[in-house]
Amino acid sequence: QSLEDKRSFVFEAWSTLNRQECFIFNKLITGGFRLGVSQKLTLKALSQITSIDEFDLSLRLMGNWHPDTETWNSLIVNDDRKSDISRPYPFCLAYALDKSSDDLGHTSKWIAEWKWDGIRGQIIKREKKLFVWSRGEENLTERFPELEELVNFIPDGSVLDGELVAWNGEQPLNFNSLQKRIGRKKVSKSLIESVPVILIAYDLLEFKGIDIRSQKFNLRRSKLETLINNTPKNLPIKLSEKIEYRTWNDLKLIRETSRSRKAEGIMLKHVDSDYSNGRKRGNWWKWKLDPLTIDGVLIYAQAGHGRRANLFTDYTFAVWDGSQLIPFTKAYSGLKDEEFRQITSWVKKNTIQKFGPVRQVPPELVFEIAFEGIHESTRHKSGVALRFPRMLRWRHDKTPRDADKLEDLRAFLT
Repeated sequence: QSLEDKRSFVFEAWSTLNRQECFIFNKLITGGFRLGVSQKLTLKALSQITSIDEFDLSLRLMGNWHPDTETWNSLIVNDDRKSDISRPYPFCLAYALDKSSDDLGHTSKWIAEWKWDGIRGQIIKREKKLFVWSRGEENLTERFPELEELVNFIPDGSVLDGELVAWNGEQPLNFNSLQKRIGRKKVSKSLIESVPVILIAYDLLEFKGIDIRSQKFNLRRSKLETLINNTPKNLPIKLSEKIEYRTWNDLKLIRETSRSRKAEGIMLKHVDSDYSNGRKRGNWWKWKLDPLTIDGVLIYAQAGHGRRANLFTDYTFAVWDGSQLIPFTKAYSGLKDEEFRQITSWVKKNTIQKFGPVRQVPPELVFEIAFEGIHESTRHKSGVALRFPRMLRWRHDKTPRDADKLEDLRAFLT
């Protein structure tokens, strides 16, 4: 199209659309139309329009399709993708345990398993072919070639749910090791040998070609145990260990050993729960350990994005190494909007230097930083990188000299 044709198209649209429609049109043509809508709300809206059950719609939208090649009719109305043998099921998700375990009732109603630090995935075996899908609906089959040998042992018409974990001998490697595998589409033999990956299986969604997600969890688990026990022990697959406990206090004590086992905490699954789409309160709970924490000093600030574009919300924090402050992480979440506004006002008044969008500020404000894990890193000046860092609270009670030291941070490595 010529520039004149494009101009004519835009002016014609402006002349026929109302003010609200023009706003949306302008956002669309400039690539700035961003609207955060949850998967659940999307499914609810589609269900109202099509009169198709949300559960069924969720299944139709899973797997290997692209908006450039699929039509509304083929994807939603006719479900032409039923023949796609690689198609996974929508993942069942857990809520974080936000109440006392004592409030969950009798322990006999709950199966406890370790919560491993890996990638949620489904292994699918249909028509003598094996596929590996992530929770993010990415086909990872080629990235984990060592799992291909499972095709000879998993029965046809099976879909297993579990955690893809880097595994060495009898224990998991840290998540940083797994990331070396995730980021590469072509995997070398040496990388496979140094960072082998297995599936820790904890659920069975399809058995002998039949969808069994509506069955109770203890029945699905029983079928899974039989399936795994009938496979050779040297295969890259393990059954998720069922934690034996009698009382909730027993389990609390066991949970405290999670880090020594390189686990994030414990999963609790109701014995009668079905395998629902997304989160269903009361079915599954994740009972994670409290995060690791460190006190850092704010040294750089940058404006946020979206509704926080006018606020300084992205911060760099440092810890002491002798008399020097060494940056160790960035964080942008965890505080209230009012706190972000207060810090923004302070940043504007106290900027020392500007580096593009980044502002250097005097080391005066101290924050407690929470994180899930830590590993060595040659790319960072501190020599470490944190996993899921976020601000736990603004420490008004502490001076910069009260912030932690680099040696305190590195102590978490052990």
